[in-house]
Amino acid sequence: MIAPEIFILDVDGVMTNGSFFYSSEGKYLKSFGPDDHDALSMLNNFLKIRFVTGDKKGFPISKRRIVDDMKFELDLVSTIKRIDWIKERYKAESVIYMGDGIFDHYVMREVGYSIAPLNSDENAKKYSDYITKREGGNRAVAEACLHILEKFFKAFDPEKFPNKETKLSGEWWAV
Repeated sequence: MIAPEIFILDVDGVMTNGSFFYSSEGKYLKSFGPDDHDALSMLNNFLKIRFVTGDKKGFPISKRRIVDDMKFELDLVSTIKRIDWIKERYKAESVIYMGDGIFDHYVMREVGYSIAPLNSDENAKKYSDYITKREGGNRAVAEACLHILEKFFKAFDPEKFPNKETKLSGEWWAV
């Protein structure tokens, strides 16, 4: 793999546990896990981070969390068109991709490095370079970020307390 330039993550099943909550009015909730935003903010010092989802009906919910709260880019991209979408924008070998679904292995086979949460589809796990010990929506993204930092950049040192020079999500210093 050449030096990674971007980390592209699927939303549902990676940032969430993949569950969709419906009422008679339609889709109304998704459950996002803890710590992922903090770890992404540490990784954001080294890589561009971007999210994709194929969930058209739940897009406003994902946008609220990913774009409005976390300040990352989010694109609506069909699960079967993702590798083409990626290749139109990036060198595939410079992409780290994290996905879990039955079509994500098509992307994982062609990007530079791929990661799957523990509860991913078997083909996604088969073609991933790293499988997290945690499930999507339960700190799998945080684990993946720490893995990427250690493998490609500078490992997170839990003994070194973050200070104001450490670029984090911005939430911590505001309180």
